[in-house]
Amino acid sequence: MSATERPLLEIAANSVASALAAQDGGADRIELCENLGEGGTTPSHGTLAVVRERLRIPVYALIRPRGGDFLYDDAEFEVMRRDIEHCLRLGCDGVVIGALDADGAVDAVRCRELIAAAGTMGVTFHRAFDAARDPSQALQAIIGLGCERVLTSGGATDAFSGAASIADHVKAAGDRLRVMAGAGVTADNIRQIAERSGARELHASARSLHASAMRYRHGGLLGLEPERIQTDVERVRALVAALREL
Repeated sequence: MSATERPLLEIAANSVASALAAQDGGADRIELCENLGEGGTTPSHGTLAVVRERLRIPVYALIRPRGGDFLYDDAEFEVMRRDIEHCLRLGCDGVVIGALDADGAVDAVRCRELIAAAGTMGVTFHRAFDAARDPSQALQAIIGLGCERVLTSGGATDAFSGAASIADHVKAAGDRLRVMAGAGVTADNIRQIAERSGARELHASARSLHASAMRYRHGGLLGLEPERIQTDVERVRALVAALREL
């Protein structure tokens, strides 16, 4: 397989610096978010605006008002809708959404409204899919909504463990929906995940602990540690290199 035919690599970027590192490392697209420790939440206006101005690759914004489950009340839904409208005004390429009802089914009514708000932007359905009660029904519902792709670990802790289930989703979706494998994807396992799952898109964070430039350190303040998590350009390059070997 030639480099031009390799699977697409999306990087979950939690800041402007992470987004630029993803681009410099050769990523094909980013999912822009904040709070990766909670599975990701919606990025700020400033982050969205600056990233959209500085990146040449496609930018998809995660639309998730909080961590936790994917059952949203009316106020949370309104926040999501307005965030999507904001992304459209800023010129984002797409948004990443997902909502379930209390019984674990895709909330098609609310998702359809969010997709309508997205207008011309692309739409990815995120790992709320992995929390659905019936994956087969959820997949058909997502296809019916007209989403471009679904991000999944195959319902497992990581995409490597869930590769067989991801392969089933790839087969069931056919050419109606792209299935993107994500969770625990590294340069050491990305080739195996791609080969075993058949997924043509892979999602990773390529993150590492970024050292602080602070000379003064105040120890013992929980939550105020100077180091931060950030996408590592070399880890992105390693992912790209591994995919080129397929």
